[in-house]
Amino acid sequence: MAQCVQSVQEFIQDSFVPLVAALRSEEAERLTRKNNLSFAELVKPFCRLTSEVHMRDPNNQLHIIKNLKIAVNNIITHPPQPGAIRKLLNDVVSVSQPAEGLVANVITAGDYDLNISDRSVKASVPWYNNWKETLMELNTSTFYSATTPWFENYRECFLQSMPASDHEFLNHYVACMLVVSSSEPEPVEQFLKLSQEQHRIQHSSEYLYPKWFIPNTLKYYVLLHDVSTGEEQRADSIYEEMKQRYGTQGCYLLKINSRVSNRGTDEQIPDPWSQYLQKNSIQNQDCYEDCPYTVISNKSSDHLISDGLDSEIKDGLPNNFKTHPLQLDHPSGSLDSTDYTKAATSLQDSKKSNSGMPHGACLTLTDHDRIRQFIQEFTFRGLLPHIEKTIRQLNDQLISRKGLSRSLFSATKKWFSGSKVPEKSINELKNTSGLLYPPEAPELQIRKMADLCFLVQHYELAYSCYHTAKKDFLNDQAMLYAAGALEMAAVSAFLQPGAPRPYPAHYMETAIQTYRDICKNMVLAERCVLLSAEILKSQSKYSEAAALLIRLTSEDSDLRSALLLEQAAHCFINMKSPMVRKFAFHMILAGHRFSKAGQKKHALRCYCQAMQVYKGKGWSLAEDHINFTIGRQSFTLRQLDNAVSAFRHILINDSKQSPAQQGAFLREYLYVYKNVTQLSPDGPLPQLPLPYINSSATRVFFGHDRRPAEGEKQAATHVSLDQEYDSESSQQWKELEEQVVSAVNKGVIPSNFQPTQFCLNHYSDNSKFPLAVIEEPIIVEVSFRNPLKVPLLLTDLSLLWKFQPKDFNTKHEGETKELGTCDGAMIGTEAIAEFLINSEETKVARLKLFPHQTGELHILGVVYDLGTVQGAVTLDGIDPSVGLQTGKFVSNGLSVRGRQDLEIQGPRLNNTKEEKTSIKYGPDRRLDPIITEEMPLLEVFFINFPTGLLCGEIRKAYVEFVNVSKCPLTALKVVSKHPEFFTFGGNTAALTPLSPSASENCSAYKTVVTDPTSVRTALLSSASSVDFGVGPGGQPEVINVPLPDAILLPGASVQLPMWLRGPDEEGVHEINFLFYYESIKRHSKMCHRVLRHTAVICTSRSLHIRATVCRSNALEDEEGRGGNMLVFVDVENINTSETGVKEFHIVQVSSNSKHWKLQKSVSISEDKDTKLASRERAKLCFKAVRCKNSEENYTFADIVFGNEQIISSASPCADFFFQSLSTEFKRTHVQSHTHASQRAGKQSFDETVRLIQRCSEVDLNIVVLWKAYVVEDSKQLILEGQHHVALNTIGKEAFSFPQKQGLKKILGNSDWEDLEQELPEMVLLKFFRPENTPVPARPTPEQLSNLIKTSFHYPESFSHSFHQKSLCLVPVTLLLSNCSQAVVDVMIDLRHKTSPEALEIHGSFTWLGQTQYKLQLKSQEVYSLQLKACFVHTGVYNLGTPRVFAKLVDQVTLFETSQQNSMPALIIINNI
Repeated sequence: MAQCVQSVQEFIQDSFVPLVAALRSEEAERLTRKNNLSFAELVKPFCRLTSEVHMRDPNNQLHIIKNLKIAVNNIITHPPQPGAIRKLLNDVVSVSQPAEGLVANVITAGDYDLNISDRSVKASVPWYNNWKETLMELNTSTFYSATTPWFENYRECFLQSMPASDHEFLNHYVACMLVVSSSEPEPVEQFLKLSQEQHRIQHSSEYLYPKWFIPNTLKYYVLLHDVSTGEEQRADSIYEEMKQRYGTQGCYLLKINSRVSNRGTDEQIPDPWSQYLQKNSIQNQDCYEDCPYTVISNKSSDHLISDGLDSEIKDGLPNNFKTHPLQLDHPSGSLDSTDYTKAATSLQDSKKSNSGMPHGACLTLTDHDRIRQFIQEFTFRGLLPHIEKTIRQLNDQLISRKGLSRSLFSATKKWFSGSKVPEKSINELKNTSGLLYPPEAPELQIRKMADLCFLVQHYELAYSCYHTAKKDFLNDQAMLYAAGALEMAAVSAFLQPGAPRPYPAHYMETAIQTYRDICKNMVLAERCVLLSAEILKSQSKYSEAAALLIRLTSEDSDLRSALLLEQAAHCFINMKSPMVRKFAFHMILAGHRFSKAGQKKHALRCYCQAMQVYKGKGWSLAEDHINFTIGRQSFTLRQLDNAVSAFRHILINDSKQSPAQQGAFLREYLYVYKNVTQLSPDGPLPQLPLPYINSSATRVFFGHDRRPAEGEKQAATHVSLDQEYDSESSQQWKELEEQVVSAVNKGVIPSNFQPTQFCLNHYSDNSKFPLAVIEEPIIVEVSFRNPLKVPLLLTDLSLLWKFQPKDFNTKHEGETKELGTCDGAMIGTEAIAEFLINSEETKVARLKLFPHQTGELHILGVVYDLGTVQGAVTLDGIDPSVGLQTGKFVSNGLSVRGRQDLEIQGPRLNNTKEEKTSIKYGPDRRLDPIITEEMPLLEVFFINFPTGLLCGEIRKAYVEFVNVSKCPLTALKVVSKHPEFFTFGGNTAALTPLSPSASENCSAYKTVVTDPTSVRTALLSSASSVDFGVGPGGQPEVINVPLPDAILLPGASVQLPMWLRGPDEEGVHEINFLFYYESIKRHSKMCHRVLRHTAVICTSRSLHIRATVCRSNALEDEEGRGGNMLVFVDVENINTSETGVKEFHIVQVSSNSKHWKLQKSVSISEDKDTKLASRERAKLCFKAVRCKNSEENYTFADIVFGNEQIISSASPCADFFFQSLSTEFKRTHVQSHTHASQRAGKQSFDETVRLIQRCSEVDLNIVVLWKAYVVEDSKQLILEGQHHVALNTIGKEAFSFPQKQGLKKILGNSDWEDLEQELPEMVLLKFFRPENTPVPARPTPEQLSNLIKTSFHYPESFSHSFHQKSLCLVPVTLLLSNCSQAVVDVMIDLRHKTSPEALEIHGSFTWLGQTQYKLQLKSQEVYSLQLKACFVHTGVYNLGTPRVFAKLVDQVTLFETSQQNSMPALIIINNI
């Protein structure tokens, strides 16, 4: 139980006090009414004696009475009605609430800190987040006991309001005060009348109430004198007469009203009556005689509507929702169930009326002392002697009637020590509760004596009498009397000083069972429980006390059950090992019963205290029930904010309730919320709990709605909210933009450069304020999640924003517009009329803003009306978009308007040491865009843009550029990581007709009809790489779009041709285009804009080309110079028949170089055209010679196999060729930077090395142009294309695309897979640091062997008559050609090797003349050396025996090495 203010001894003593009746004349009542008090109320504060009192027991032993209290009540001749008592008790509990502002009581029970006091409502509800910290600040001690003053007031009022009964005498009047005023004409006569009235009330059969202790009741005569108006002498004379008539101990003169009414109010007199009168005692005669009550029987079957969670489900819905969800509970017909607010209101009204006149206004402190002295005199001289005398008389009567020789008191031991007869159990006894004893029965006399002894605290004698009476009653089977004796015997045994015997709890249990089960008297049973529980609690037997309290809960009284359950809960919490969960469970039961009893505030308090235990433990259903009840009770009490918070808590947790229950919760919440908003319609919009918003998933999109593709037109893909974020792709776009900005700003990226971000999300960099353009929409995508199993309908959904106008060209700033959702002049706001979120669905809403002014915009959140769909059924299988289009979702009429803020937490900072050791978050500014000035807006459309190409295929398409803004754009550029994929044509190319409907078979190349005689010989032309935007200084990825006049006016559009070339590798390719453009007017915030497009091209196999170059063995060319080369080109058709390609025709082979050119075709076959069917291969051979022109321009040599020459130096052939070279330019450019420092120290040495290396290098590029005949839909199409092969090294094979991929495609898939299976499955992973490969310090022997080219000129066969001359001399010319650009020293050694292997190879011949020659050859010089070979017999000989050594002039022997001949020089010697 909860801690009480009084000790258990004080409580019991004050519960059973001597009762004194007060009978007053009308004049006496008038005198007391001057103080707004009746006579009984006047003396009530002074009825406790301040000193000890002595009296003697029947054995003449002195007995001390401490802290004695008497009760003076007005005589009420009608017993109080049960209904009136119930109403009074209900009122007493309802007005007794926890006081506001007091320090909270905290109980630390196990792991819980429970707040049990005035702040319990605030501390235990879910929305009070810091309740624990608050309590610990209030008091850090480990134990504070909880008090429940409402229970104490109920208990006191219950005990005082118990009607007197015949089986006990504790509530019977012992004495009667007769009060007469001194101002009456004949006071003595009035005393006589009152005395006769008292005698008539007590002894007449007309009055059955009140009850009197003994027939000879003590009468005490009180003369009331009004000091302010009465004559004191007259009062004294009357008092003297009274003393003579009634004796000095039987009367008293009480003087009151000493205070003058018109006296100033400066003197503050205390008011001791207020604390008593507020309890509105049941003994107040005015209450019950003047205001009779209509009593309605309480039916246990009538219950109020419960909270809904534990009620039965009928007709598919809980019965508590058949009516309005929040209507007030109706009374069930009993006063017990009446809404206590009415009673509280009436009580407050009466208090207000009484508070107008203060109590005791005419009394002074002297009067207070007089009243106190009067009570003491009455008790000392009148009451206690009368009681002592009565006890003696009763004792003597009992002794005489029993025939005993000594007093009852002295015979106690004998009675108790005799053989004990076993008592019969309650079940064995007959139901004889109706047995009545006559008033003179000795058993009742014993009980009367016991009660008198108990009232004057003589507990030992009282126990003896009760014990004796108990036996007699049990023998007579008078169960009501026996239960009363058992009850008081147990209490007397407990109160005996020194505790000679233990508390007989079994007496109480028997008494309670008898009262409840046999006598059917719940009032007496309740008294027993209250007394016994308090005694058990004082002995720390909390478990037994709780069981006792719970046992008495029943359906006949909700208020009693609620109070007892609450006390049982406190018992559980006060145990040595606190049972916190039992405490919470019984508090819930108590709250439920309080609610049924109409005690809404107490019900709310109980549920809030229980919530402290249940919350956060995962018991979601219990939490829902508690929060739902808290919300309902708070709403009933008009605590609307608390109600909203409680219902909000139900909705924001992951509820496990059924859909119907969740729908009911939601409707309750909306109903409560609507009431809250109606109270303050002009207040700020409240925060709504539903639906959930995932703020971090919010995306912001800057861009207008682009036109979709129409027919052959394909719009640029750009960026949309439907695209998934790809970090790799985002990085690529950023690099492309940095590349084009760097190119525009001469290689430097500006410091204020901010990459364009069209769509901001939690992956993007949101540390800077994003830029938006005036008059262009801002789309905010908000992610909503419905946690409930019922659909939510959001209506009038729009964004909430704050805007500060600002002109970025001036320093003046405008005023900030807060929450200007209705200010359409600055920011246009688009609202979604209906937005349905199905059960447990996550759905995004895209909300638009249209800025009409420059400035700073802050998007704060969303605002909407929250409602439910009529019927609240889950729309499974129904597309929500259908409903949004047709408006078919009908709200149930219950919706509230509110807001939710978008609060996005930035990324956690983790750069500095301080940031790593603490938790800090950076800013996220995606919702704070800056609105800039007007900018141009470009739209791009692609016409006849292919989706599939052959590798290397050339296709012509058109691009349309449209300026949809109101200002012109300029500096249009396009940047791509794959510039070799497309071209707009070079500067020298004439624009082809801008007609998208050109014939499909019309060639994309610029062609010229050729002369038949020129077939297979080269047709020359030249071009500069600068004309095609390619050079070592530029960036080939950044391409200027050739707009007419370089400007695109507002609303204008232009179509430009675009040539595309299929990538060399087979597969699907994503090619990113970034279009860059600027405004003519420079802006401070936004310098440029970009447009993205991703083209997806699927390429299939076409041709695979391999090429090699080697030196020709011819002595010299037509111009008499050496240096001819042979170019071998292998072309293989690796196309599969799936693509429908019938055959490929090689129509032309062109070369592009600054140093070399193809001269003619060396072909075995005479076919003009080279056709390749599937898997066929052709080998072409060409002769290449050096160019004579300058090194600035490229020489293009075309060898035509057909009738038309494709001019390879014009667009688009040259464009794609130069773009393929761009990677080579980049590579040499990087290498030149990388090795600059190395070359600085060894410049001369490195130059020498380069001279030697160049001898084996060749700068020759081969372009193979082809046509493919495709059969598609029974139509034949002609496709065109070109492949590039770059020949860099003599003798080294080059491919048209990377070798590994080339090998795979040459072998075919099946062969390649077989080869892959033979490779090891697992390769050891090697980690290495990439290092810059330096220029080799020494040239390789292979490079050195190419310094000098040697060639023999001699007759293939030589006839000689060995018979005539034994030696045969043959002249041989050795041709030496210097292939390098430097002067070379050459040494020729003609001596044979002496090894036998050499003899076998070379045969037996010898060179005549010098054996060594030393020559010096200038750059590119050809030297002819005449030699003679001597043969001695016929045979075939190899003349290639001379060993040639070469070195540069500057060097000594550093690079000297032997030269190798490319092929043997065989000669046949014949004999004639």
